[in-house]
Amino acid sequence: MNFLPEASGFAPRIDGLFYAMLGLSALVVVAVFTTMLVFAIRFRRGRNVDRSGESHRDLGIELTWTLIPFALFVGIFVWSIRLWIDMRTPPADATTIHVVGKQWMWEFEHPDGQREIDTLHLATGQPVRLVMISQDVIHDVSIPAFRVKQDVLPGRYTQMWFTPTRPGTYDLFCAEYCGTDHSRMGGVAVVQTPPEHARWLASHAGGSLAEQGRALFTRYGCAGCHDAGSSVHAPRLDGLYGSTVPLADGRQVLADERYLHDSITLPGSEVAAGYAPVMPSYKDRVDEADILALVAYLKVRGTDRETPHASR
Repeated sequence: MNFLPEASGFAPRIDGLFYAMLGLSALVVVAVFTTMLVFAIRFRRGRNVDRSGESHRDLGIELTWTLIPFALFVGIFVWSIRLWIDMRTPPADATTIHVVGKQWMWEFEHPDGQREIDTLHLATGQPVRLVMISQDVIHDVSIPAFRVKQDVLPGRYTQMWFTPTRPGTYDLFCAEYCGTDHSRMGGVAVVQTPPEHARWLASHAGGSLAEQGRALFTRYGCAGCHDAGSSVHAPRLDGLYGSTVPLADGRQVLADERYLHDSITLPGSEVAAGYAPVMPSYKDRVDEADILALVAYLKVRGTDRETPHASR
């Protein structure tokens, strides 16, 4: 019996693991309490039974009640760890949707620029990777019908992925207490057939996330320091994403999404070698949605995927 629809590829696997653990736990409880009841009746007061306490050892029985439960619980562990690894390894063809949690709403950004508030449109059969960050406090994306949930943290990217399998509208909650209106911070995931979803995307098309980031790069004056023609001695950004950056303190870091985000909000924390720590922090000047767009632009800057007419 399912109390919730199984609307993602993970749902039947998680339900199977849950019911297996429930059944195994019930079996142990029944076996233990049945044994207790039998002994309580057999050795009740007034019953003429041997109470000498003589020890009887049977190696076969002892091995049975030790090895069989051990094997069962090791099996559950292997089953669960394989599922956990699969849930943490999104496929290469997964569509990346960026999520910003804030008091008290969810903002979703699709790759082609479609933005949604408290509603997430998805297509059946298409793996989806949610890259999430919070603008204020800890939140948590939970979609019970998909059997997925993940904390959304300020200043740090987290992710989860799933493949919707059944068209419909499913509740989406914040599962972490986040303040006064926490109970109202919810939304829906709308799962459509691929043709329906394609029509929805086309009708809500906008500039891609990287294109939005390019415009923000100019608006916030980043080009004044980081473009090739600038008189300011600042790190060049072309081809930065995915490279190894030597730092002033002698360390080396990978220029991933986390590094790009922190370079905007906490520029003094990891200063590139050979440069003075003069960049101001944009932590309180740019909201997380705009930072996501800037990071998307920096990821493609200087590559063949860069948007046309991008600043160089």
